[in-house]
Amino acid sequence: MRRAVVATTGISALVVTLLALKPHQLPALGGGSRTPSASSSSPRATPTGTASGASTGTGTFTGDPVDTQYGTVQVAATLTKGKITAVKILQAPNQNGRDQEIAAYALPRLTQEALGAQSAHIDAVSGASYTSQGYMQSLQSALDQAHA
Repeated sequence: MRRAVVATTGISALVVTLLALKPHQLPALGGGSRTPSASSSSPRATPTGTASGASTGTGTFTGDPVDTQYGTVQVAATLTKGKITAVKILQAPNQNGRDQEIAAYALPRLTQEALGAQSAHIDAVSGASYTSQGYMQSLQSALDQAHA
């Protein structure tokens, strides 16, 4: 009887502790710690479709290519008056069939999330952590260009 009380109390304390934990937050995506050379040597894309330049937040902006464990991820974001209207995948992991399958599953979901959130601060797709992180970093670099 005594063991049951101690075990129940211990399990209850563990459950309360786990429920009190905050979910893990990703570090700021603007840092680009995985591709410092890419961000410093890559030419920045210029906005298209507007004569006044990036200050209007209108145009297509190419993000930096981000090297992940499974391949390079790069996106281009199209903005209209500062609002993300489209995200085009320029590079995705494709070294083998499994990489292509994961990219085909994850990238449309990440694009949908980005359009809904109007930001690069989106949830990663389960099973595609590296691709998701590369997508978010590349998208953030494109948005940084748009707001520069």
